[in-house]
Amino acid sequence: MEIKVPEVGESVFEALVAKWHIRDGERVVRDEPVCEIETDKITMELNAEAEGVLRIRIAEGTTVKIGTVIGEIEEAGTGDQGPGIGSTPGTPAGSDAERSKSSGVPAAEAGRHVSPSERKSAREKAGTREAEKAESRDSGLGTRKEEQQAKAVTVPVTLVRSEEPAPYAAPPLPDERVVRKPMTPIRKRIAERLLAARQQTAMLTSFNEADLGRVMALRRKYGPDFLKRHGVKLGYMSFFVKACCEALREFPVLNARMDGDDIVYQNFFDIGIAVSGDKGLVVPVLRDADRLHFAEIEQAIDDFVKRIGENRLGLADLEGGTFTITNGGVFGSLMSTPILNPPQSGVLGMHAIQERPVARDGKVVIRPMMYLALSYDHRIIDGREAVLFLKKVREYLEEPEELLLEG
Repeated sequence: MEIKVPEVGESVFEALVAKWHIRDGERVVRDEPVCEIETDKITMELNAEAEGVLRIRIAEGTTVKIGTVIGEIEEAGTGDQGPGIGSTPGTPAGSDAERSKSSGVPAAEAGRHVSPSERKSAREKAGTREAEKAESRDSGLGTRKEEQQAKAVTVPVTLVRSEEPAPYAAPPLPDERVVRKPMTPIRKRIAERLLAARQQTAMLTSFNEADLGRVMALRRKYGPDFLKRHGVKLGYMSFFVKACCEALREFPVLNARMDGDDIVYQNFFDIGIAVSGDKGLVVPVLRDADRLHFAEIEQAIDDFVKRIGENRLGLADLEGGTFTITNGGVFGSLMSTPILNPPQSGVLGMHAIQERPVARDGKVVIRPMMYLALSYDHRIIDGREAVLFLKKVREYLEEPEELLLEG
């Protein structure tokens, strides 16, 4: 059974073999993730379509054409597979003991059915322990570069994703003073698009601030029941999506794009939601967001986040989009200038909610405030329209009950 790089889109012609989850010679089961490939648009995992022994043809870090055979699975009965990695003389390659050793699953549990996710998690832990032992055993032998190359080839270590995001911690500094690494296809694509946005648009940014006290009160009041009914938390993003959709109705040029000398007005609202992934920022699109209820918006965003973490986001999820919302506030950003996502003409930046003193009815009170930033293409959008659009978004957020009545 050959493992080929699949077609992922008409404009994608090559892919990077980013990571092998299974080592050469190890046994795999059907539907178990075996490899991760990366294009200039998405990262995706390839699952085993059969059970057998993996034979790797293309090493990690190699860029290949779409359709290239990067490995194969030798199914049972197709030939002499030889002993698996780590097998001992006299131990059949397909025995429970051998499968236990190669997969990292305890021998006492080797007889029971083990799901692909359990096997992957156990193998990652075993690989980490093996790397630590190898480092201790090989210390002082060869140059540091040779040691790192050997580890990269023999002990691939995969990050284990937890359900709750871990607090950010800076990675330890390497021993070398300078480390050079090639850019990944996705990072190259991000760099190209950001540079194009700066060079090919007349981007300008307007700022405002919104009092989110009433939104927070609604979330406290209805949040628990919302979670029970819909299985997802009532977040801030659904309020912002609905507010933007309503404001875009009133100022349609913010939802338009340039095509040569024409302005293309789009009478639908496909809202891009910027999500930070391990490989960079991606912007999956909520189709016809104005027709979605709050629960549908939150469920769709939750699904995007899960699929990005599992490398299951499809190219179709990223295509199109008429307007984008990005939330730097989840990382603590107080104010920033979001960059346009061409060919879109507008992007709204959310930021951290901060209690600040503000004037209300001649008195100074403490309110939960958020700075809002709207970047727009000044070639087709005048400052008046941009400022009024942002003001309208603020009004909807400060009186969210009207959004609830709308849907």
